[in-house]
Amino acid sequence: MKILLVGAGGVGDAIAKIAARRDFFEKIVVSDYDIARAERTVAWLEARGEARGRFVAARIDASDPENVSAVAREHGATHVMNAVEPKFVPTIFAGALAAGADYLDMAMSLSEPHPTDPLEKTGVKLGDDQFAQAPDWEQAGRLALVGMGVEPGLSDVFARYAADHLFFEIDELGTRDGANLVVRDEAGNEIFAPSFSIWTTIEECLNPPVIWEKDRGWYTTPPFSEPEVFEFPEGIGAVECVNVEHEEVLLMPRWVDAKRVTFKYGLGNEFIGILKTLHQLGLDKTEPLRVRSADGPVMVAPRDVVAAGLPDPATLGPRMTGKTCAGLWVTGIGTDGNPREVYLYHVADNEWTMAEYESQCVVWQTALNPVIALELLANGTWKGTGVLGPEAFDAKPFLELMALSVAEGGYGQAWGLEDRLAR
Repeated sequence: MKILLVGAGGVGDAIAKIAARRDFFEKIVVSDYDIARAERTVAWLEARGEARGRFVAARIDASDPENVSAVAREHGATHVMNAVEPKFVPTIFAGALAAGADYLDMAMSLSEPHPTDPLEKTGVKLGDDQFAQAPDWEQAGRLALVGMGVEPGLSDVFARYAADHLFFEIDELGTRDGANLVVRDEAGNEIFAPSFSIWTTIEECLNPPVIWEKDRGWYTTPPFSEPEVFEFPEGIGAVECVNVEHEEVLLMPRWVDAKRVTFKYGLGNEFIGILKTLHQLGLDKTEPLRVRSADGPVMVAPRDVVAAGLPDPATLGPRMTGKTCAGLWVTGIGTDGNPREVYLYHVADNEWTMAEYESQCVVWQTALNPVIALELLANGTWKGTGVLGPEAFDAKPFLELMALSVAEGGYGQAWGLEDRLAR
């Protein structure tokens, strides 16, 4: 397996660091528009003796499918791993297919338009553009594994596992994410600094959230709707979660039988207020505006200005404390015929991820799951053609590999299951 890793930001850097400790691949090409970022990742691995000649840096233009294809061909890539913002999905997706490589991403093609009527269905849903091209991938005999991060990704693996091993009938598959992370400045004061790409966060939080119901199909609700307090494990505690547009709701119903599918995220009142203000000021827009600069008028997208004005999430680790939790809340009838309610989850502690990988916990947790998926593809445990989500594959090998200790040949990152009716 030769992997072209597109993007050496926080998540791409963490993917390389996690994969470096595994032996399932021959080569990883760490690529970025700013080649210095890719070179920095490779240098980090080389300094610790983990590269072992298997990593090289390259420059890539993720917005140009021909360039993506050319870089993939140049390095003989068998797999293209997309680790950049979802606005680049169409071009990397096309470039991988043109190069005859398999493809993985952690966020899918964007939705549009975004309706204001809560009952109006979206015209183009998350991932629609990719699923429309499934026949092309099938004809080419290639696989596009989409939504294979942590959310989407691990929660989708949990959905498959719950359906196959825990439940006879599922009422709701509800992804629930929360954290108790705090970021402080050099003086020790708590500051506002999103732990993940603000570009992506604005996109998914300000679009109308999608819900799926068996007798209704997909429909939207207003942003931040249906708040609920959810109790997260391992000391995180109660966090208010709200509806957010996310790929799980578009993926799970395609392969898992359930009556309802939702996604809720613990944003917090401060973050929600900031997002609403950005929207009111038009700073969430992606269409470039003509603005003044020292070198004369330039075209700049307001959302890109917001992203440039905030700290790079990849740099927050040393100033961050706490844990982040990603998981799936499932209700229904268990395999024994009795009502059941479980929460399947994974927690990442920032102190541990920084000590082990010098990666803050949110980007590290996102990066862990595609590496496991790549290993399962490399050894033939997972296989397929076309455009498929994580639910299309057997979940048990994934979770077993994740939970095995490093000494046993696994990743040493146990996942958890709480049987909430039994508490």
